[in-house]
Amino acid sequence: MGSPPRNRRVSTGGKDQTRLRIERMEAEREERRRLMQERKLERAEEEQRNIAAGNPGDVDFIGLVKKWRSEHAEDALPLESNEAQPDICIAVRKRPVSDKERKRKDHDSVTCYHPVVWVHNAKLKVDGITKYLDHSSFCFDYGFDEYVSTEDVYRYCTLPLVEFTCSGKGGRATVFAYGQTGSGKTYTMNGIEAMVAEDIFHLLTNDINGPNIDDTMVLVSFFEIYGGRIQDLLNKRHKLKVLEDGKGEVVVTGLREFEASDPQHLLGYIESAQRKRTTHATEANDTSSRSHAICQIVLRDKESQKLIGKLSLVDLAGSERGSDTKSHDKQRRTESSEINTSLLALKECIRALGGSSKHVPYRASKLTLILKDCFTSSLARTTMIATVSPGASAADHTINTLRYADRIKEKKLADLKSHSRKLLENCQASSSKIRTEHDPNDVADDIEMLHATLRGQSTEDLYNSTEEEGLDDYSHLHHEAETLFEEEESLLNLHMSVIQENAELLTEEGKLLQSVQSEDVMDYDIDNYAHRLGSILERKSYLISCLREKLSLFRTQLEREEEVPGY
Repeated sequence: MGSPPRNRRVSTGGKDQTRLRIERMEAEREERRRLMQERKLERAEEEQRNIAAGNPGDVDFIGLVKKWRSEHAEDALPLESNEAQPDICIAVRKRPVSDKERKRKDHDSVTCYHPVVWVHNAKLKVDGITKYLDHSSFCFDYGFDEYVSTEDVYRYCTLPLVEFTCSGKGGRATVFAYGQTGSGKTYTMNGIEAMVAEDIFHLLTNDINGPNIDDTMVLVSFFEIYGGRIQDLLNKRHKLKVLEDGKGEVVVTGLREFEASDPQHLLGYIESAQRKRTTHATEANDTSSRSHAICQIVLRDKESQKLIGKLSLVDLAGSERGSDTKSHDKQRRTESSEINTSLLALKECIRALGGSSKHVPYRASKLTLILKDCFTSSLARTTMIATVSPGASAADHTINTLRYADRIKEKKLADLKSHSRKLLENCQASSSKIRTEHDPNDVADDIEMLHATLRGQSTEDLYNSTEEEGLDDYSHLHHEAETLFEEEESLLNLHMSVIQENAELLTEEGKLLQSVQSEDVMDYDIDNYAHRLGSILERKSYLISCLREKLSLFRTQLEREEEVPGY
């Protein structure tokens, strides 16, 4: 008889644990899905709220910027906290997000907490997923956010200069608007010009301590510097020249000044000139200002013609990085080179004005040469309003603009290399002769000083911060552009001279022909006619030969310009 079967115990513990783990994983997965769905809905709602607020774009980056602003909101100071305006005032104005930026979902990445301006650059960590912000800050005399009106910008930055101009002390005041194309320079300057027109006549009429409107002439001129050429916008774009005499006085020959009798009259001249300003489409803006526009308002005593005050309102051409000029044609690239050169020269002149340097490199560009008295006079005051775009895609542009404005006030001229200091010393000797144009040697010294200054600065300079080209390429490009402008000027002047002389010769030919068509003509009259006609034809042939030679030189320079690195 066999033994009874044993009761078998089935172990279910392992299966229970596995099933529990599977169920837990499924529950966790469902929870993650639920949280992801909630997060997705929250992001969608947040995106709609951002769009409604006029700030579309990456929800995560916008959230990071909001969080940063909430943590630092108390850092902002009231605009009234500033003391008396300095001789050199640097302000930054941020414009609102534009419709074009909203359409491409370009979120707001700039914060102005007076007097500090912050740029929040969107970045990804090395994992390519985690998002963070790289914060850059710059401190100025004034930092205006998008909610500050043009009236307030004018009140804090420009009105003190208008009062200074109307004080009767012979002061020279200058207001510059600088920034990337499309950042609101011209909009800001147009508003300032309208308020200047009102306040000048108000002060001359009501200020008992200053000059009186009955004894004062208010004169206005408006011209632009475009591609190295100076054109009078109030006189049919008449071409002008800049002359400097042995006394160092700079005169824009041919520039017409118009007397204004009231604010509307003055503003009418300004608006008429603005409509004639040169604009072109660029990579950054469809209607970029490609010229420096200078509106000068001069106050003179009616009897003595003595200068009472001078106010220059300068709307600078839109700045661009080299990368934004890659697809430009030859003319746009030449314009960009001239613009960047003049902006660099302007920065060094303002820095020299605020520093201890005895030499101001105003001859390095036509813009700074024309404004020489604003840099060299002991009664000079300057305001620069740098305008910036808020979009994240323009962060590099914005940082360059802020860096440019920031370096204007840096006292670094004394820290130049020994070569730069030697150039400064050599430049201080002034010429005693009268010049029909400014001395080329002085111009070369000023330009070399600017290049040396660039070498003495960090590699994050305005013109190099986003480029790989070396300073030697920039210097070469600058010299080639200068040579091209000189050749163009020379060709145009010669062409005009040839036309004028040909007109005189044509008049003489008519008289000569008429003299031998009468009935009492003698043989010796015919001989004189033939001799003189031969001389006229030889002269015409010589003029044409000179013009052809000059044209050939200009074409050669155009070909060389095409081969310059960066062009």
